[in-house]
Amino acid sequence: MTQAVITATGLFTPPDSIDNAELVASFNSWVDAENSRHADAIMKGERDPLAYSSEAFIAKASGIESRYVMEANGILDPERMRPRIPERANEALSVQAEMGVAAARQALDNAGIRADQLDLIIVACSNLQRPYPAVSVELQAALGAGGYAFDMNVACSSATFAIDMATNAIRAGSLERVLVVSPEICSAHLNFRDRDSHFIFGDACTAIVLEADHLAKDREHFTVLGTRLVTRFSNAIRNNFGFLNRLADDEPDAMDKLFVQEGRKVFKEVCPMVAALILDHLESQSLTGDSVKKLWLHQANRHMNDMIAQRVLGREASIAEAPIILDRYANTSSAGSIIAFHLHRDELQEGDVGVVCSFGAGYSAGSVILRKGNAC
Repeated sequence: MTQAVITATGLFTPPDSIDNAELVASFNSWVDAENSRHADAIMKGERDPLAYSSEAFIAKASGIESRYVMEANGILDPERMRPRIPERANEALSVQAEMGVAAARQALDNAGIRADQLDLIIVACSNLQRPYPAVSVELQAALGAGGYAFDMNVACSSATFAIDMATNAIRAGSLERVLVVSPEICSAHLNFRDRDSHFIFGDACTAIVLEADHLAKDREHFTVLGTRLVTRFSNAIRNNFGFLNRLADDEPDAMDKLFVQEGRKVFKEVCPMVAALILDHLESQSLTGDSVKKLWLHQANRHMNDMIAQRVLGREASIAEAPIILDRYANTSSAGSIIAFHLHRDELQEGDVGVVCSFGAGYSAGSVILRKGNAC
């Protein structure tokens, strides 16, 4: 039977970076201005003063120390507090397609193949900058790729769900080469005036090349032993910004429609769900936690990753076993686990097993079990 293998990955890292100190300074400056503006109401007890953020609070809550963003100045401007990304002409390459081209070309070069050898491109990410034409089809044209293309969205699990689709198509024999691209501009759907979440997200784009195993015999590759997906409805992570918002009679402020979550509830509900998903998936492949050399987990929160890794391995995981990239990239949604895989796989030996796992809004979670080299 034909197996799907990952032959290469690519990563686009934005040019701007914001550390916690810069982000906190901007946020606290805005807090001072707001508290001053509403000083009378605060003194009368009609309004609570806004609280400062702090570097210590961010590090303790998330493990995040900095993040890469597509544009930093607009975010750090207390009077704006959102990235400044001008609208482009229809004839110009879109922002997400531009990110995708950079990551895709790196992945294709690493795989040693041409874009015109691709059968399918899937652009899989949390937020697409427009409904149509599809960013994937635009990317296909920019790369000069063959085959066909489509966009998909399963929030933070978009990349793993796309890997599942690509794997099944390759195993069925209908496709031989698939490119999965995840251009995440998370800073654009983040409310930088929300103390509980203003530090969470960063921007990045990843690309993954999957091929039929008979095409990759002479190249380094990771065989996809299996994929498993799960969804469970929850309102604990939500983004209500969409095309119907403008139809409401009161037309509410868009800032109220951006990312929001109930962090403690998410932690309590998602961690056991994800650990059970991975362990059940491993068992279906006659594997256990002891079989796993690497856990490339979704990079949303350090505490979540530590707990999930401990449940899967049955002990505390080392940083080598469950690598962390969120300290410098923050939460890059669907790109996070793929960044971890991209940056932390070289030390694996032939036959070693690792798991790529995403989890997030929906709830959704995806597990991809990989073995370096061939399946057996």
